[in-house]
Amino acid sequence: MKTFIARYGTAVAGLAVLIFLMLFAKNFATSTNLLNVLKHASFLTILSVGFTFALINSELDLSFASVCSLAAVVTGGLIHGGLAWPLAAVTGLLVGTAAGYANGLLVTVLKVPSLIATLGAGAIANGLAFMMTGGVAFVGRWNDAFLALARGKVAGVPALILFMATVLLVAWFVTKRTRIGVHMLATGEAQEAAHRAGIATMRMKRIGLTVSGLCAGITAVLLVANLSSAAPQMAGDFLMHGIAAVLLGMTMFEPGRPNIAGTFVGALVISVLANGLVLLGAPYYLQDIMLGLIVIGSVSVSASVLKKAAFSV
Repeated sequence: MKTFIARYGTAVAGLAVLIFLMLFAKNFATSTNLLNVLKHASFLTILSVGFTFALINSELDLSFASVCSLAAVVTGGLIHGGLAWPLAAVTGLLVGTAAGYANGLLVTVLKVPSLIATLGAGAIANGLAFMMTGGVAFVGRWNDAFLALARGKVAGVPALILFMATVLLVAWFVTKRTRIGVHMLATGEAQEAAHRAGIATMRMKRIGLTVSGLCAGITAVLLVANLSSAAPQMAGDFLMHGIAAVLLGMTMFEPGRPNIAGTFVGALVISVLANGLVLLGAPYYLQDIMLGLIVIGSVSVSASVLKKAAFSV
């Protein structure tokens, strides 16, 4: 029973929250609302998967939200300026990937702690986004094919959900079925031992942080397509939400360890809770309070029950 609670207790609690909201939150259980929850969770999930890759290597990426906003501004600005949307979207992806790789170089080559490096990188990305926009969002009537990336459907399934599922499947495969995934895990859990065993630990860290940047770029393109706008702080709220999703995920399935399945469920729980609180008529600030409790609670559970801090890097 103790093992079951350690592995699945948080997921069961999340299911209990879902049932409660379905019973007591008006219109929560409608198909339209549940679909909206999944679509909103898509952005959070993709960003959180990127952060998970960084954390698997025992590194932090506190820049992913700002990098996402910068990539969104670049994408939106190029489309607004008349560039073909496929080129603009690819540029947005490259901006996110380049930012993640730069973080990796700061951590592995210049030996700057990832906490400091990514905080600084996030500040730079935020400043660049404001410099490019002057604080004003790019808006307009953009190409329907571009908007379909986030608003379209494939065989009746929203494109956003398909993007999320693809990212999750690829991430799970890489972490569980490839040598890179095994080496990343070894690097995060015992870097010195992994290095002595011949694993290129610095390379693994660079890959992890680069993937985090790539996921920020993917989310940026989808956000712009979904909102038809690009603002310098459009992804700002995702920072704490993404961290909370990963920490919550570390209390289930593979307790004390960053894992893709846990991250997905954590993102779903946070999205469901946010939506449910709105429908219950809860004051807006209650969401921030609940988010803080989730972060503290997830770390406390891992530290006290699992004897391993979920956020010890």
